[in-house]
Amino acid sequence: MKEFQKVCDSTVGESYFYRIHESGLPLYVIPKKHSATFAMFGTQYGSIDCKFKTDKDAEYLELPDGVAHFLEHKMFEDENGVDAFTRYAETGASANAFTSFDRTCYLFSCTEGFDRNLEILLDFVSHPYFTKETVKKEQGIIGEEIAMYDDNPGWCVFFNLLKCLYKNHPIRQSIVGTRDSIAQITPEMLYRCTDTFYNLRNMVLIVCGDVTPEQVNAVCDKMLTKEAPVVNVERVFPEEPAEIYMPYAEDFFEISQPMVEIGFKDIPDEDPDERIRISAANAINMQLLFGKSGEFYNRLYESGLISDKFGGAYAQERTAAFTEVSALCNDPYALKDAVCAEIDKRRESYFTPEEFEIAKRVVYANNLFNFDSTDDIANTFMTFWQNGGDYLSYSSCLSKIGYEEAWEVLRRTVRTDRCAMSVVYPKQGKDE
Repeated sequence: MKEFQKVCDSTVGESYFYRIHESGLPLYVIPKKHSATFAMFGTQYGSIDCKFKTDKDAEYLELPDGVAHFLEHKMFEDENGVDAFTRYAETGASANAFTSFDRTCYLFSCTEGFDRNLEILLDFVSHPYFTKETVKKEQGIIGEEIAMYDDNPGWCVFFNLLKCLYKNHPIRQSIVGTRDSIAQITPEMLYRCTDTFYNLRNMVLIVCGDVTPEQVNAVCDKMLTKEAPVVNVERVFPEEPAEIYMPYAEDFFEISQPMVEIGFKDIPDEDPDERIRISAANAINMQLLFGKSGEFYNRLYESGLISDKFGGAYAQERTAAFTEVSALCNDPYALKDAVCAEIDKRRESYFTPEEFEIAKRVVYANNLFNFDSTDDIANTFMTFWQNGGDYLSYSSCLSKIGYEEAWEVLRRTVRTDRCAMSVVYPKQGKDE
């Protein structure tokens, strides 16, 4: 695709430009007259990609937990020991990176010097460098980070929930891995992963801000001079039952009030368009069920069962999906009973059409609000691209969700017979 194609959505009055660069890298440019420009360079490779092979490999490579996150850290350092953060400090840009279940992203935000900052981004992510010495050094650094996560009650209560919901799927494993798992990482393993997943055809560049498509393309022409080879990747995931693995998990931390996560396991649809439809419908359903303007939240809040630290969300990846309800609550079992009773009630007797329309307007307004922030736009755009969808199509899809449709999605995707709970209690409660 030699020329940029303009994609518009009259529903929200937004547009973006798209083309595939000669290197094979998909480019998305969303022009916005904002003071800060945001760029995200991401790959379809995350913590759940633990077993794979390409069409050029004879055997599958099975990775220890935490490799994608480890690789994210290592990509910042070049063969001269120069860290990319040092280079960004000279330009004044704010840079970061993150690894999730299904992606790894490198990003920066700047108010000036965009071209130079994009050059740095494309340069260090495209030139991996690993040795036994640098890997060993990073193992020590990330080992300390793992210890920090192990001491984080919010991290613990969430991943304990995933361990309850999932029996075999790698989503149940911590994104950062363990000290034992990262000790198995070698330079050869990291190069195998970069050759496979950091192929430009498996990546995407998303830029949002006061820039032109031609400006972005010119930097790519300068920095990405070779055409990426075509690599077909086969990812293997273990068979996962529809039922939850176990109903309950608990732990104890130095906190003042129990932290509760209640989850409802779902099975993601294989069709990207259907996943967008389900996500849109369940965004409305979550607002109806757990929104702070709703009857359920206010009833539980006034009774003292929950605080204002309460909410629900539907999460959907390509290979996993679940509803998550989180709260601070002194009586976790009473909360679980109340949440399940409300879900069962609304599965049988849905909200009124008037309540549905109000919730739909709230969700739609929140979606429009995201278009005011360059980093929100890029992050959400990345999420939809990763799942095979188009961010601009979400608004249109959301506006078309009907009353009966949302009710049907709720009945199909949020089931109390697939419910599990994770609780982190205060340590003093354990001692008593």
